[in-house]
Amino acid sequence: MRYMVSSLGMAPKVASVSLVSVPNHGSRTMDGLARLPRWAFRLAGFFVNLWYRLLGDKHPDFCAVCTQFTTAWAENFNRANPDAEGVVYRSYAGAMRSWRSDLFMWWQNLIIGLVEGENDGLVTAASARWTGFQGVWRGADGRGVSHMDEVDFRRRPLRRHGEVFDVVDEYIRMAVQLKELGL
Repeated sequence: MRYMVSSLGMAPKVASVSLVSVPNHGSRTMDGLARLPRWAFRLAGFFVNLWYRLLGDKHPDFCAVCTQFTTAWAENFNRANPDAEGVVYRSYAGAMRSWRSDLFMWWQNLIIGLVEGENDGLVTAASARWTGFQGVWRGADGRGVSHMDEVDFRRRPLRRHGEVFDVVDEYIRMAVQLKELGL
């Protein structure tokens, strides 16, 4: 979306850009993986692809997308695609409370957490931070919000100790806020 707005000349046709857990600044974890010997990197990619096939992705290709998640790639992308004048930017992050917060994202959260800190199982809160940062979604009773929650993978609200977090409500709130700004 940022590329379309700033590099393809679409800014006059776009009122706002909302970024939810986008790796705007890349991933130091991915930097480390990219430095592995080629055979080890491919082996890691095999297991990551297998995991995502189990989650429903019919054609995952971990190795092909890895370079776009490095900090160097993100830095170059950010320099080449600055925020467009007249477009309202908003960014949001999710963060899991612990690796136990999401069965599907536990191992990613654990690894990224050890290397970089607070994350949603794929993207750190620090990397998601961009212009107009609106904060970190933490879910119901501090359970946390995973990347799977942000894309509404389960199609149900998160409940814990009487509290409810519904990602659909968050997306509606985002739209209402933009409407209040006249967009």
